[in-house]
Amino acid sequence: MESCEIAKVLAHQYTLNDPLHHIFDEVAAISVQGYDENRNIIYWNKGSELLYGYKKEEALGQKLEQLIIPESMREFVIAAHSDWLNKGTQIPSTELTLRHKNGNNVSVFSSHVLFTNQYNKKHMYCIDVDLADVKHAQAQALFKEHMLEAAFEAIPDLFFLMQEDGTIIDYHTSNKKNLYVEPKDFIGKPMVDILPDKVASKFKATIAKVILKKGIESFEYELKMPYGIAFFEARISHLPEHNQVVTIVRDITETHKTAEVIRHHAYFDTLTLLPNRFLALDRLSQMLSEAKRNKEKAAILFLDLDDFKKVNDSLGHEVGDKLLIESANRLNKVVRKEDTVGRLGGDEFIVLLRGLSEEHNAVTIAENLLNIFREPFTIDGRELLLTLSIGIAIYPDNGHCSSDLLRNADSAMYQAKALGRNTYSFFTKDMNVTILRRLEVEEQMHGALERDEFEVYYQAQFDVKNNSIIGAEALLRWHNPALGNITPDEFIPIAEHTGLIVPIGQFVVKQSLNFLNEWQNQHQRHYRMAVNLSPRQFRDAELINFIQKSLHDAKITADCLELEITEGVLMIGQSYIDKALKELNKLGIKLSMDDFGTGYSSLSYLQQYAFDVLKIDRSFIQGIPKNEADCKLVNAIIAMAQSLGLKIVAEGVETKEQVELLSTLGCDYLQGYYFSKPVPAKQLITFSSDFNY
Repeated sequence: MESCEIAKVLAHQYTLNDPLHHIFDEVAAISVQGYDENRNIIYWNKGSELLYGYKKEEALGQKLEQLIIPESMREFVIAAHSDWLNKGTQIPSTELTLRHKNGNNVSVFSSHVLFTNQYNKKHMYCIDVDLADVKHAQAQALFKEHMLEAAFEAIPDLFFLMQEDGTIIDYHTSNKKNLYVEPKDFIGKPMVDILPDKVASKFKATIAKVILKKGIESFEYELKMPYGIAFFEARISHLPEHNQVVTIVRDITETHKTAEVIRHHAYFDTLTLLPNRFLALDRLSQMLSEAKRNKEKAAILFLDLDDFKKVNDSLGHEVGDKLLIESANRLNKVVRKEDTVGRLGGDEFIVLLRGLSEEHNAVTIAENLLNIFREPFTIDGRELLLTLSIGIAIYPDNGHCSSDLLRNADSAMYQAKALGRNTYSFFTKDMNVTILRRLEVEEQMHGALERDEFEVYYQAQFDVKNNSIIGAEALLRWHNPALGNITPDEFIPIAEHTGLIVPIGQFVVKQSLNFLNEWQNQHQRHYRMAVNLSPRQFRDAELINFIQKSLHDAKITADCLELEITEGVLMIGQSYIDKALKELNKLGIKLSMDDFGTGYSSLSYLQQYAFDVLKIDRSFIQGIPKNEADCKLVNAIIAMAQSLGLKIVAEGVETKEQVELLSTLGCDYLQGYYFSKPVPAKQLITFSSDFNY
């Protein structure tokens, strides 16, 4: 494109955006024309249209001398213009007689100004007024002359002229600080290649939009500048007649920061920096909409600090404020990023739990919240104990709208207060029955070992080919005088959560190994013992040393101990689990994957870890005589295990048909009620002495 065409485009741009041109356009009594080094007209205001009769569209791009200069003056005008460009000889302000479109003479007082623009091109502006207003026109001309010279340098915005594909043709700025890269690095290159991907995508999409829809489009973005993060607004317009795009970029960093401060004060608690009541309830509404859309459950937890008012009144509001701040920090440590902790006011907080599942449930979170408050607060060198009362309402079980759920969670919180505080309560009666039972079990579990309430039972395992007992699995049983017999399915998860599973697990290992020594000596058989390990036991730093010492004390070789591990342990993905499994393998202890087939990634774990045994879950064994799909699945599991060199144990065997079919499929070992239910140690010794099938 020729330079005159670029000048024309830029003149059009400035006419649209420059305050000075807006003034000229609005003052019809003043005629202002602008032309380039070749005297091509690049600017033509309304006053020029009225004075000379040519519309702007007729004038732009025309030679000045061919438009309004009488033929007798053309050589003089061309020479005067050339002398100013080349010799610096200014054209003086003077009275001239020029030509109207209709051929009539036009008498004007004409002033001129010449300046060099950002493209190093010289532009001349001619300001003409009727002689009737000559005094006023002279004052205005002088004023506008100074404004015109300073205007381009006074504007802080960045101007970019681009092709429709975003290639930067030219630019203007009075402050290069806001340029993302140096001009030499972006002139002639697409803007999307210069900017970060996210910002570039916005430019690309907006350019496409203005080309399609016309008009002006704007958007905001941020850039990491040498002086820090800056925020900008880009306004983009299309010049279809030239297949070009004009972009004006303004630094809005201060405006953005001010708006952010205002927004933060409007939505966040000034003391704890948590979402305030307004924002928390807004997020509650969003969470419920999301849960409804995804057909998921969600929960709202209403929290109140127990006896906070007494602390606040006795120790002062300054201490109370510090307690609230630290409480907020503790609450945030428990929840996931997608959950919300908010402050409703005073000592009342709210926790919003999205996407409830078996792994992420309200009970676990509530217990974690209670646990994290069991550590004393240290405020100004003073240790203070502060507990929580928590009310829980579940969507959609306890309500479908924010107000109902909030009210029900509040009611549940007061019920937690009535239960003695430092606890949680569900809104529904059925859930509270479950919670009360859980609290009773947890309470009775403390001291159960010391009271000898636990006993290890053993369920024999059988070799299919040799019709012989090869070992047993140790299974814990608990009889409590107050609660009666409590099933492992109920008490093991509670023991896991409270950490009591560690001493209880140690009890099982010691008891089972000591019995194994007695069992082996009495029958002179190389029996083995299978013992379950829970996820929490792997966090015990002394686990390996304890097992090694227990084997030594019981005089049992490592290959006689088989540790059963569920996929849930492996899914935790912690390095300490990998390390423990490798050390157990080095000791020669056998590893068994329990409940195979019930998870999602069992095969990958079999490849990753050195397992010796695979236990097929009872849910698959039950249906194999009649369910062809289960039979095929068990057959495939056995074939896969054999290819990996693993022994297979089928648990939950209850019928003769299952025994015969599993034997045919090549299963190595069987375990289940068909042979024997779990029995105390003495009964197993008697049973194994008499067994024959």
